[in-house]
Amino acid sequence: MPFDGLVINSLASELKEALLNKKIEKIYQPEADEIIIKFRNASNTNKLFISVNSSFPHVSLSNIQKNNPLHPPMFCMLMRKHLQGSKIVDVYQVELERILVLSIESYDELGNISIKKLIIEIMGKHSNIIFIEDDTNVIIDSIKRIPSSISRQRQILPGLKYEYPPSQNKINIFKANYNTFIDKLKNVENDTKIFKALYKSFQGISPVIAKEICFRASIDIDKPISTLTDENFQSIWKVFIDLLSKLIKKEFSPNIILDSKEKKNIDFSSLKLKMYENQFFSYVFFDTMSDCINKYYFDKDKYNRIKQKSTDIVKIINTRLERLYNKLQKQKEELLTAEGADKYKLYGELILTNMHKITKGIDTITVQNYYEDHMPSITIPLDSRLTPSENSQRYYKKYNKYKTAQEKITNQIKETKEEIQYLQNVLANIENTDDINNINEIKQELIEQNYIRKRSTIKKTEKASISKPHKYLTDEGFTILAGKNNKQNDYLTLKMSSKKDIWLHTKDIPGSHVIIKTEGRDVPEKTIKIAALIAAYHSKGRNSSNVPIDYTYVKFVKKPSGAKPGMVIYDNFKTIYVTPYEDEIKKLEAQSH
Repeated sequence: MPFDGLVINSLASELKEALLNKKIEKIYQPEADEIIIKFRNASNTNKLFISVNSSFPHVSLSNIQKNNPLHPPMFCMLMRKHLQGSKIVDVYQVELERILVLSIESYDELGNISIKKLIIEIMGKHSNIIFIEDDTNVIIDSIKRIPSSISRQRQILPGLKYEYPPSQNKINIFKANYNTFIDKLKNVENDTKIFKALYKSFQGISPVIAKEICFRASIDIDKPISTLTDENFQSIWKVFIDLLSKLIKKEFSPNIILDSKEKKNIDFSSLKLKMYENQFFSYVFFDTMSDCINKYYFDKDKYNRIKQKSTDIVKIINTRLERLYNKLQKQKEELLTAEGADKYKLYGELILTNMHKITKGIDTITVQNYYEDHMPSITIPLDSRLTPSENSQRYYKKYNKYKTAQEKITNQIKETKEEIQYLQNVLANIENTDDINNINEIKQELIEQNYIRKRSTIKKTEKASISKPHKYLTDEGFTILAGKNNKQNDYLTLKMSSKKDIWLHTKDIPGSHVIIKTEGRDVPEKTIKIAALIAAYHSKGRNSSNVPIDYTYVKFVKKPSGAKPGMVIYDNFKTIYVTPYEDEIKKLEAQSH
């Protein structure tokens, strides 16, 4: 639902209050589809951030810091020429459309006052920033030029007259009364679902808000419009009036809706959406719409940058893991064959014992097996070309060959399993990270382990940026540290910790090393449980219940020679079972900073 007409309505009020009569100090264009306008009024400084990115268009007051190109784009230069030093005289929304307008009082070269308008259209892939003359509506320029080759219906080019996008025959809800409201709904096609009829008939109503109206009116969103009763229409109208009242009174409640389990942003709204009031969702409320928007898109941008940065790494790891799984299966099959070595030793010994019964030229012999109770008969295949002694030696050689292979394959299986465990740990680190620097460190680790080919183009800044472990402080005064990647796990356990510190790790589950810094003190059970929760949270078991956590003193943790980063062995441990909850971890993080 991001940036429907109701969000724009809330934002327009906020921007007008914050920016009215403010002067434009600087204009920047950090990206092809982004503008930052810096305002100054006495000691108060604000920035208006406008993005018309086709995937995530949004507008907000922000303190965002971005690198700007050495040579500003032409649109930025034009804006600076006309608007730098100018004053905001109005901010408004066009009806309830997703269009914001900044009216700006500027001076021409002769010192005459003129009004320019910056029109911000937030319409998905069609989003745009258009700069026009107020008196003539002539387009001065736009951040995205739209010639007839792109759109035959609506061109956006310098010199053309600006026209608002077609209204799609929707009614402005501020101008609706009960009769126009009902007539509009009843005139849609009979089989149209009610929620669809709502958002296709009225300005400012997005699909999500339409579903919310249905929810509050206790009407199934998929109910065809033709099946609605007069009572249904009255219920919808009542909810509609309540919605209008909140807009008129500016009773906004900017909030982000979270998935309660995954703790991921689902949506944001200028109003509290009651349809999310259940155990599956939760809300985070904000003082302003801008704060809400900034948090939502900051998290989304961070998630996308981490995903973009890690996609190739994850692909390389998964390809390698698939090969390792196949390799392990073949090794297990070879081991099963090699484990039959004792059979060949038995054949060799029984042939020696029964040499007097064997003549050259026969291909089998049946003898008694003296090594088992009741001495059952056993048939031994023979090579008819060999003597009894040579047949016996042949089986002894086969036994020795498979026995040697058994030891070799057992070691190979151990190495394959360790590599699988290592790479699963790397995947868990990537999956749990919210730090772009950690992705850079993981990439560097994989380069050093020869999983990724080293390129001369790797940025030095990526190499130099070293993240710190997660740090938590308990009420009892203990510091708990958790590694973010395998190299950091090694450093944390083997370098930063003393022998009497307590080490924790998920049992047989990929995850971070966790250390309780004891400083020689006895550690209460409460602290151990908190550290166990942290270990479970920073592991593949983050969303599981009753996660087993092993813990022991650091002195009982060893790194085998030649082991990959993060791989250790340990003994003298105890196990505790915990269920991690993100709320508890976030609370710990908050009190630790």
